[in-house]
Amino acid sequence: MSTVLAPPVVGRAATRGADGATFSALFVVILMIVPARLILRGLPFALTPAEAVGLFAVVWWFCAHLTNTLGAAKGFSPVRTAIYLYAVAYLASYAQAAVAYLEPRQLELADHIGVIALALVGIALVACDGVRGRDRIDLVLKTAVVAGAILGVIGGIQFLFSRDITADLTIPGTRVRGEAPAILERNGLNRAAATTSHPIEFGVVCSMILPIALHYAFAAREAGRPVLRWVVCCALIAAGLVFSASRSPVLGLAAAGLLLLSHWPARRRVQALIALVVFLAVVRLTAPGLVGAIAGLFDNLGNDDSIRYRTADYTIALEAIWQHPLLGRGHGTWYPPYDVVFDNQYLLTAVEGGLLGVATLVGLLGTAIWAALKARRLSTDQTTRDLGLSLAASLLVTLVGCATFDLNAFETTSGIAFLFVGLAGALLRTVRPRDAGALP
Repeated sequence: MSTVLAPPVVGRAATRGADGATFSALFVVILMIVPARLILRGLPFALTPAEAVGLFAVVWWFCAHLTNTLGAAKGFSPVRTAIYLYAVAYLASYAQAAVAYLEPRQLELADHIGVIALALVGIALVACDGVRGRDRIDLVLKTAVVAGAILGVIGGIQFLFSRDITADLTIPGTRVRGEAPAILERNGLNRAAATTSHPIEFGVVCSMILPIALHYAFAAREAGRPVLRWVVCCALIAAGLVFSASRSPVLGLAAAGLLLLSHWPARRRVQALIALVVFLAVVRLTAPGLVGAIAGLFDNLGNDDSIRYRTADYTIALEAIWQHPLLGRGHGTWYPPYDVVFDNQYLLTAVEGGLLGVATLVGLLGTAIWAALKARRLSTDQTTRDLGLSLAASLLVTLVGCATFDLNAFETTSGIAFLFVGLAGALLRTVRPRDAGALP
């Protein structure tokens, strides 16, 4: 393949070949639009098309770093270092488990999950080192926003009409992994999953992308550019969030909202609150009972069956952690239906990857949030400052979401999370090129 990572271009490029941003945007489209139930045919284990793209990203990134002419960013990057540390801790956990005590079935699971983890690391590295310049970061993020709006439309059809329009979708070279329903039910209301694996995942994906969509809507309005397209995207993504009828996306978005509202100017806060009231009023008219059902998820939390189910497994988790406290029992080896579901990524990582795994996971997300906020602080461009804040808010959704569901068990949420981690590093490099991983 002759595609190369292009060097950064100042201003608007008249022509530009495919680069890391092109690759990342393609990854987003495949990840979010192709139904998660479809996997590649002919392989000995389940691998989605998006995960295959991520594996190719590893090769692309490695080859680009062998030269100084293919456009990959070189030098120190805090986000890239955090990705390295996460990968090293993952490999250490795998090595200990594979050499010491894994049964054949568990080793097969660990190998499978290891391949997927490599794909996630690959897309994060390509985004961090291969997306060069604000215009290319915008390309990737705008692609995610449009794809999120499409998911909102699919989820809306599933919720309002009880029809899954993706059910009969087939792609050459793929097969159906399993018949997990795209429409579930809670308290007499549908719960949509769109193209993802579960309504919770659909809702969290929407809550991760919504701050980015809001950024482009406000940026267009303040620059005097057409804003309707971005307002529609925001509405569709927000609709997808509520159509999932899940608690986790609301909690994540609440954390992101607190960060955004604490830094937005007063006028923007008022506009956002008015838009929220109008949106909720429209939802009440078009989907009676939905707003009340979501609010009911937070009533009487002490007696909620879902929360009791999640917390009842803490004793089991602590016993498993105590057996292998530093490096865990091996990623992918805690596997339902053989083992209980924790619905908590931090707890699951502590069991599978040990305390070192939890530290590197939190360090990865924390470093990416720091990088986005650092880019905001260093930049003199208001649009770039606002993008840094929005990207940090999106990553904060991931940080909170890891405490309420097992994020890495779902391809779409984990793919978007690692992509945004890499883009945080790319954004920091655009405002601090000399010591944030620029070319020598």
